[in-house]
Amino acid sequence: MIAHKYQSIVFAFFMALFMSCLMSLVISLFNVGLVDNIIQIWLRAWLFAFVVAFPAVMLVAPLVRRLVAWVVKPQ
Repeated sequence: MIAHKYQSIVFAFFMALFMSCLMSLVISLFNVGLVDNIIQIWLRAWLFAFVVAFPAVMLVAPLVRRLVAWVVKPQ
């Protein structure tokens, strides 16, 4: 298991992994349709998207946490 102190990095990794997977698939299908090599196109797009998404999540997460705290009522 991974140490608890790395929780935010692990969260960012999985968030970037799943969101880049879903979004690259949707955008690939939207742009080229259901062509014969869609899996190849999608996997290439996913790799590129993940390389961008992981650092982006790491940079944006603190801002998002502050925004959420600002718009959500405290208990």
